[in-house]
Amino acid sequence: MPHHVKHTIHNNYSEFEDDAIAQYMDTDYIALPHILQVYEAREMFLTKLKDDDIPSQVFITDGKKLCGILSVKKMLKEKEVMQPITNLMDESYISLAPGDQRQDIVELISKSDCDILPVVSNGKLVGCVTAKEIAHLLEDDVTEDAQRQGASLPLDKPYLETSPVTLWKKRAVWLLLLFIAEAYTSSVIQHFEDALESAIALAFFIPLLIGTGGNSGTQITSTLVRAMALGEVHLRDLGKIIRKEMTTSLMVAVTLGLAGCGRAWMMGIGPEITLIVSLTLVCITMWSAIISSVIPMVLKRVGIDPAVVSAPFIATLIDGTGLIIYFKIAQYFLELN
Repeated sequence: MPHHVKHTIHNNYSEFEDDAIAQYMDTDYIALPHILQVYEAREMFLTKLKDDDIPSQVFITDGKKLCGILSVKKMLKEKEVMQPITNLMDESYISLAPGDQRQDIVELISKSDCDILPVVSNGKLVGCVTAKEIAHLLEDDVTEDAQRQGASLPLDKPYLETSPVTLWKKRAVWLLLLFIAEAYTSSVIQHFEDALESAIALAFFIPLLIGTGGNSGTQITSTLVRAMALGEVHLRDLGKIIRKEMTTSLMVAVTLGLAGCGRAWMMGIGPEITLIVSLTLVCITMWSAIISSVIPMVLKRVGIDPAVVSAPFIATLIDGTGLIIYFKIAQYFLELN
């Protein structure tokens, strides 16, 4: 549960206390019966106010059933006070369910201009999420994504309140998975052992090349995962995303390729190895753009949180495939000559 959330769920609604949205839910709201006229609704509204914190909207209900949402400003300014309150209410509104998962509704909430959202279960109003808790919910979603992208399970408590044992449990599983995934990198190097023996200078650039590919992929993945969380991009935009990232990566690749030429020249490496390193930098950067653009979008499509595909996992994948690209280019030029 997020550390800032207070338990405001009344005993009548204890059945929801373990649900995701229920952790943010408040039952201290104002609901007015749908049978009231405007002047009666005003009087009841004033009697239900507990302090100077005046809500911008109230709920109109038929028993426990939610009929609509009414703007307090609209109610107070209405001149025809003898008409039914239902004439003023808005029947088109955003509602949440206690069991909704945070990551599934963040986009919906971020686009809403309401400062109070009803929580409905089986058509019945069971609570609300206020502006303060909406802000907390969005903050928690950003925090959880950031922790997942760092290859760690999200913390349930503030960092300073979390024990080393808990931190170990949150991190160790992911690090073991990364360790296993990285193991194939050594297998790639072993497979291309002959190429390394024929040109030992190739080994000098392995850390540079795999580091560049991983860094490039991390930049793209982090940007895309956040854009997806905000609802700025969707699977239908995949073509645009790939074109944009390929164009950007081409410019980055040329820049890095030139930097690779300079680095090889400073090390006194011959033109053959210099060409191999420069071409590899270009290819790895472009390959990284494709992998980092496609994987998060595809996983979102199949219902997997793209934040789980953290930057370290993308970087690990690019490390191994980048080495294959490097040695294949090296083999081609070394055998050609």
